[in-house]
Amino acid sequence: MGVFVFLPLVLPLTAWPIARLAEQRLHPRTATRLLTGLAVVMAVCSTVCLGLLMVVGTAQLPGNPLPDAWSDPEVREAVPYDEVAGKLAIPALLAVLLTCGRSLWRHGRIRRRAHRALAGLPGTQVAVLPDEVPYAYALPGGRRDRVVVTTAMLSCLEPVERRALFAHERAHLAARHHRFLLAVQLAARANPFLRPLRTAVSYTTERWADEEAAQTVGSRRAVACAIGKAALVSRGTPVPTLAGFAAPGPVPRRVAALLGPAPALRSWPSVFTSVGLAAWGAAAGTAVSALSSANSAVTMVLILHAATPL
Repeated sequence: MGVFVFLPLVLPLTAWPIARLAEQRLHPRTATRLLTGLAVVMAVCSTVCLGLLMVVGTAQLPGNPLPDAWSDPEVREAVPYDEVAGKLAIPALLAVLLTCGRSLWRHGRIRRRAHRALAGLPGTQVAVLPDEVPYAYALPGGRRDRVVVTTAMLSCLEPVERRALFAHERAHLAARHHRFLLAVQLAARANPFLRPLRTAVSYTTERWADEEAAQTVGSRRAVACAIGKAALVSRGTPVPTLAGFAAPGPVPRRVAALLGPAPALRSWPSVFTSVGLAAWGAAAGTAVSALSSANSAVTMVLILHAATPL
């Protein structure tokens, strides 16, 4: 395996340039899908390599349940600095599993609590809560997807701005943005170097919903005004991890983007642009990460099979 087993742990750094450029230069739909795909593949590859390193480290511990032959020098020689790297991989992989499991549990608990809070309301797609705190968010799952909004939020908006709000939240539900957000959140838990991609996807999903709302309403300025008003009166959704109309973040950038021309929809940026170079660099880093983790996994399996007595 050599140093190839360590490459997937640091190759997510190659995706940092595209994270920022994708927000600015790509259509939000393309940016969301591209960045989420990169994050998931890189997170899986780095986790696989952590698991391989943990096998080497666990085999060195006294009283471990692994076959004794797995701690032979021939096995350890497959990993550079096996004593240090193998033992460090044990708490690192355990931390990844614990944090990812906690994120999944917390995400499910929040969604269940949100659905229970709407149990007494009519089963319509839009749930209006008599609350003096202005907020709105998209709630997926359960029997049906629902848009949750308070009377305080509706009272702050003009009729066309209310249409923009509902179109924005329905766009979140239709495109299943919560899946993208959960995927990049888990990826960032698996490898901290992927956190810039999580931040970028949080922004691009909102921009994606903004553009869909602008097409539905027929006025980019109306959507921009609605977002600006909602951000001024709202403190964000009280339900973390769910997409909200006035979600915390770069609201001025969203408004400025809506006041400009609509972004061009391109499946892949040209290589002769800065964003294209960044995208191809991130794609190359992802490919090397996948090849390195696959090579390391196959090599480890062959070495362990050869070392295990029949």
